[in-house]
Amino acid sequence: MSEPDNTTGPQVALIVGGGPGISASCARLFASEGMRVAIAARNPDKPVLKTLSQNQDVKCYQCDASQEDAVEKLFQQVIHDLGVPSLVVHNIDGRSGDIFRKGIDEVEPRLVRDTLNNSAFSAFLVGQQAAKCMLSNPVVNQGHRGTIIFTNASAAIKGYPRSGAFAMASHGKSGLAQSMARELMPKGIHVAHVPIDAAIGWTQADGTRSHRRAGANVEDNQADPDAIAKTYLHLHQQPRSTWTFEVVLRPWLETW
Repeated sequence: MSEPDNTTGPQVALIVGGGPGISASCARLFASEGMRVAIAARNPDKPVLKTLSQNQDVKCYQCDASQEDAVEKLFQQVIHDLGVPSLVVHNIDGRSGDIFRKGIDEVEPRLVRDTLNNSAFSAFLVGQQAAKCMLSNPVVNQGHRGTIIFTNASAAIKGYPRSGAFAMASHGKSGLAQSMARELMPKGIHVAHVPIDAAIGWTQADGTRSHRRAGANVEDNQADPDAIAKTYLHLHQQPRSTWTFEVVLRPWLETW
């Protein structure tokens, strides 16, 4: 497959995992910076993704990121349509409502397997394809071939009780990111790991911010996805002399 020349045109950003929080905020911000933006989700017909497509010219794709063939096809489509990505964000934590608040003696093994596949394994698949693409990118911007960002959760650094499966998945994603950073950063690819130790309060239709479990945002007690997106953009724009591997984001009221 012939690949568009990205050396002079706009940068291409791919966000894997589509929702109204971090993914939507990243898509809007990246598009406002002049990037060509693609976003992938299992259900690309979500209202928020249709709005992004209509208002920000974001291109939406269907992809089950836990499936090897689907991820490979996604990257092929994005490269064909927009160009080789120089920024890839994996924004899937793989959590299931059925996996939480169950003791180790009662959690169903199939849910554990699903959580690992949807989180750590999908991060591997996306990270692998991103690395393959970026290693073919020319060295520009003082040796920078591209950026891969892994969103993670509190469980990446804290294994909570009755949450073993999610801790396994989040720690696995953290280890993957660290290994990839040590391998790829000397080759010009910036790999960053971002555990978000907070509830993420995204903006509702009435303009307020809230989280489905934590309720309404009060005095910035919830992470603002627009602010998270700015951190991601900053990571992508950092000079390689000061590349950040890990940044933990938490509101000022969060208990460590």
